[in-house]
Amino acid sequence: MHGGVEITKRVWRAAQLRRMPLWIGGALPWLVIPSGPGLLAWAGWCALDWVKLRRRVAYEWPAWLDGAVPEMEDSAALLDAADTPIARLQQQRLFARLDAAVSRQQLRQIARQHVSSGLPILLVSAVLAGMVWYATTRPAQEGAVTPPSPVSSATAATLAGLTLKLAPPAYTGVAASTSAPGDLQVPEQTVVTWCLTGGTGGNNKIELGNGETLEPGEQCARWTATESVVWRWRGARHTLRVIPDAPPEITISAPTQMIQDLRDNATGTTMTVQIKDDYRITRATLHMTLAQGSGENVRFTDREMPLPASNNPKLRNWSKTWALSELAMEPGDELYFFVRATDNAGRAQTVQSPTYTVRRPALEQEAEEESAAMPSLVKPASLRSQRQIIIDTEQLIADMRSTKLAAADVRDRSERIGDDQAQLRRRYGQFLGEESTLFGEEAAKAPRAAEKPAEEEGHEGHDHAPGGHDHEHGEPNQRKGGIVNETQQILATYGHAHDEAENATMYDEGTKKVLRRVLVAMWDAEKSLRAITPKSALAPEHKALEAIKELQQAERIYLHKTAFTPPPIKEEKRMTGEMDGAASYRRTQVEQAAALPEELRTLVQALSGEAALPALWMRTANDWVRTRLVEDEQRLAAQRAIQDVADGCIACRPVLRAWLRSGAGQGQVLLQAKTSVDTAFARRWRESADGVAKP
Repeated sequence: MHGGVEITKRVWRAAQLRRMPLWIGGALPWLVIPSGPGLLAWAGWCALDWVKLRRRVAYEWPAWLDGAVPEMEDSAALLDAADTPIARLQQQRLFARLDAAVSRQQLRQIARQHVSSGLPILLVSAVLAGMVWYATTRPAQEGAVTPPSPVSSATAATLAGLTLKLAPPAYTGVAASTSAPGDLQVPEQTVVTWCLTGGTGGNNKIELGNGETLEPGEQCARWTATESVVWRWRGARHTLRVIPDAPPEITISAPTQMIQDLRDNATGTTMTVQIKDDYRITRATLHMTLAQGSGENVRFTDREMPLPASNNPKLRNWSKTWALSELAMEPGDELYFFVRATDNAGRAQTVQSPTYTVRRPALEQEAEEESAAMPSLVKPASLRSQRQIIIDTEQLIADMRSTKLAAADVRDRSERIGDDQAQLRRRYGQFLGEESTLFGEEAAKAPRAAEKPAEEEGHEGHDHAPGGHDHEHGEPNQRKGGIVNETQQILATYGHAHDEAENATMYDEGTKKVLRRVLVAMWDAEKSLRAITPKSALAPEHKALEAIKELQQAERIYLHKTAFTPPPIKEEKRMTGEMDGAASYRRTQVEQAAALPEELRTLVQALSGEAALPALWMRTANDWVRTRLVEDEQRLAAQRAIQDVADGCIACRPVLRAWLRSGAGQGQVLLQAKTSVDTAFARRWRESADGVAKP
């Protein structure tokens, strides 16, 4: 086995020596340019080629030896592994003659035969390196952006220097500074002053990327920084970035939810607020509104309190745990609060946080009275939706298939889903006037007692004489009938007949039909769930969901129709029957305005070639870039392109053209497109012309 490993290493060494000139020679053009990315790419290719060659040698070296060395007797594979006694005997014979049969010169010949030198790849690498070199040196040869020619030392001594003075607004608290020409970042509304030092000799014009030109002389040139610009002085280009004043940032970390329901035994609630600003917070207030009562007797109490400042003017952290008595919150009350903050900018920016709600639950008795008084407004927070019921049912069916659930667990989960379905059914039943639980449990049992079969009514309601049948349950039945009659009398006296769907006039008949379908489907689903057959409950659950969606869609259509307002008609036109001069009810499609100005179209067409640019093209380009390119990086790059084209760079025209087209937005790229009408006559004319031209 040792001999097999040794011969593999010898073959691999010979293959590497064969491939080494390619790996080294391909890197030489990239070293000459020089090009770091190109050299890195070539190194990556060499690593990949090395891995492929190693894998090839590992699999093919026995075949190479068998084809080149007859002494191997087509048994070179036995050098690596021999499983049988005969194979091991042949392996020993090969090991004995290996050194004499396979020499170093023979291995090199095998490598030359099976491993290519890679000369075409070497030529490709050299060509690519030449193309990269040509592309990087071409702009300099064409004079794209030619820097000013150097002057003699005697003339340079008389040229003036340039100094920038930055005066940020006073509200920022940033001190004024002096800087040499370079890339700078300044706050918004900073006054930038360019001053000459050491004389006024030379070309001292300062070209701003927005089209303005400043020329400092004996007096300094001033400019208020309202936007990021590229500026140039004596051929050197610099960037002046403007940092806009950010509005305050409000973070409310407690309560953690927009609507917080307090526990029944809660005694207080916590509010935690953090406000940040880039310079200073001048005012921060907490606004609270307490809602008390219910129905038409709701009263609101507003309260405003300032949040205290901290040692850091840019940050305010405030936290307080309120006692419910301090907030005057009673059971059933709701507290709404938000935070408002203002910074110290020149134009003060005021930010308001979202409104948070803190609810204190009402007492159980009051909640029942309220729900009984206004059944159509009851919306329990724990009420499940029909979609959630379907999801729970499908999950129960999947668990029953995949796991072995106990019968008690299946019954419990199915009954709980059935309870949720019953709650949802009662909620939608309220819209059809179902108020069977309005006067307690006995009133709820009364309709069910009236629905019993006739034979049961006759059995329970007939008069038992003392000498008749000896049933012990005669008196309880009489008492029960009396209670039912008494309950029905109370309902007839003090109630109203909304318990019948036909008397519920809240919706039209079409909506009632859909509601009946919803209730019937929910009844079927509830019966299947309580019968512990959740699989058969899925179909009616989906029917109920589809009907609910139909109701929602019908509601959208109804609201859309009621929102339409017809145009006004003159009084003298009313009731005359004449339609001349009356406004049309049909909406006409608004024609799209011209997407691009004509000056910009002309400029873009001129930039597509080497023709002369139109007059005042720089003003057109600067205005378009300032209004359409919002991001600073894009706007600065477009301003650099404008300056390059103004310097006579022909190769920079496509770059500027691309920026102008990108400002047009999606769908407006084909600026040179011309409309043409193609008719049947024109097509026939072209066909006939082609037929005449062919002969």
